[in-house]
Amino acid sequence: MAFFAAARQGRKDDAELGKGLWRRAHDRFLRGLDRFHQVLEGVEDDQLYAELVEIANDLSALSVRVRQVCVEAQRRSPSEGLDIPGALAGVHRSLSKAGNSLATTAEAAAMLRLAVGPVPVGAASVRRRAESVFEQIADAERRLAEQRPES
Repeated sequence: MAFFAAARQGRKDDAELGKGLWRRAHDRFLRGLDRFHQVLEGVEDDQLYAELVEIANDLSALSVRVRQVCVEAQRRSPSEGLDIPGALAGVHRSLSKAGNSLATTAEAAAMLRLAVGPVPVGAASVRRRAESVFEQIADAERRLAEQRPES
């Protein structure tokens, strides 16, 4: 059953996101989320785990917004390759930065997981890095809204 669901989702993604630039931006964000959740599996400190789960949930909620931006960008400027359309270059840049920031957020969580002894400030460093992900997604949404849709 899972195989067929994955195949259906792949076809839906191809139709909505294409196979180029916008699909890659979307998939990269999802890989970053997956990595963050993988890091959670090894956290033994209950308080730190609770803080990181809250951050993970907040970041996961962003995936819907990332998909909406990528779907709309694909609709306006279809991409089957890696060429960045000039009109939406800022949108792509913000999505790319968000993917990078999400990766560093997962890395910060992994460093906390490996810390020896109690972590005095909890997940504050991870929260700070996650804030940049939120800002970059909001920037991508703003830039997309500022661009006049192509007819």
